[in-house]
Amino acid sequence: MSSTAIVRFWNHPAGPKTVHFWAPAVKWGLVFAGLGDLSRSPEQLSVSQQTALACTGLIWSRYSTQIIPKNWSLFSVNVFVAATSLYQLYRIYDYRSKQEATKEPTA
Repeated sequence: MSSTAIVRFWNHPAGPKTVHFWAPAVKWGLVFAGLGDLSRSPEQLSVSQQTALACTGLIWSRYSTQIIPKNWSLFSVNVFVAATSLYQLYRIYDYRSKQEATKEPTA
């Protein structure tokens, strides 16, 4: 990589000298936590937490495309936050549906 490319990256409005770089970088921790939760049983997952994360991911994904400069790093991390949370919500729904289907009807 040439030194001019490094200087351009360093001085970019969403470069490493700004919160616009570090906030998305740190937010990847939420994605990794969501991926780690894939090994947990769906009964241990929180619907309210996953709903909040999904909404946050969707809202901030939209926001990141409307601000100047557009922050594609923020967009990508929030798409993944929303996707992992929506998948966890599907797992919870699927688990609870199967639990209801296997219950013995009471007469």
